[in-house]
Amino acid sequence: MRKNKIKQMMKDGLPVINGWLSIPSTVSAETMAHLGWDSLTIDLQHGLVDYSDALRMLQAISSTNTTPITRVNWNEPGQIMKILDAGSYGVICPMVSNKKEAEKFVQACMYPPNGYRSFGPVRGLLYGGSDYAKHANDEILKFAMIETKEALDKLDEIMSVEGLDGIYIGPADLSLSLNEEPGFDRPESTKAYSEILRILDYAKKYNLFAGVHNGSPEYAQKMINKGFNFVTISADLRAMTAGAKSIIDKVKGQNTDKDKTKTY
Repeated sequence: MRKNKIKQMMKDGLPVINGWLSIPSTVSAETMAHLGWDSLTIDLQHGLVDYSDALRMLQAISSTNTTPITRVNWNEPGQIMKILDAGSYGVICPMVSNKKEAEKFVQACMYPPNGYRSFGPVRGLLYGGSDYAKHANDEILKFAMIETKEALDKLDEIMSVEGLDGIYIGPADLSLSLNEEPGFDRPESTKAYSEILRILDYAKKYNLFAGVHNGSPEYAQKMINKGFNFVTISADLRAMTAGAKSIIDKVKGQNTDKDKTKTY
């Protein structure tokens, strides 16, 4: 089976730089995949993407060395199994709040005897290889999102679940659960920032990978320095918006300056 490159990177102590795809487009997915991201996550939860879009985006990403993973929209076994069958090499599952939910998620990603995933990796075999079934339990990356008040109270039981590879922090929902304003790149004065570091400490305690969503490369580097293995930076739509706005502001600003210096 094709090795999961980013899983090996994290085992080797190398940080994974992850991009985020919310636009339902094979062109944008392929373009992002050629830019050098270690992995790209297709967002089925808050992105504008459905399964048909995701399938084609997985195919586009697979033309490069970038590892394709997916955030599902809920802890629903059918969707988890289907996206893995389509060739996703990892799953980020939102709103995992306790041990039972963590076990439900992990076991949906794994074939018996470790889980209850049904066999039918139609595209998984094409992308992963003919021995997919033999190695998939070990190669597929399984991230549980820690972002609810209940999860913060049950970190030990969630992280002790056998087969879980790592945890992923959504700072916006985490902030909301702490009665703070949602957003990325939490200031050090916030409760969310303190909880992010506490979650990281627990992940280290259980020898799990730790991922976090960031709004800027500077903050992502800060999180790497703190010990996070997996950092997401912005998203395709945000990057496109920021790039386009920068161009427009620069050109309009130049024209405005010229207008100010004109003499008649």
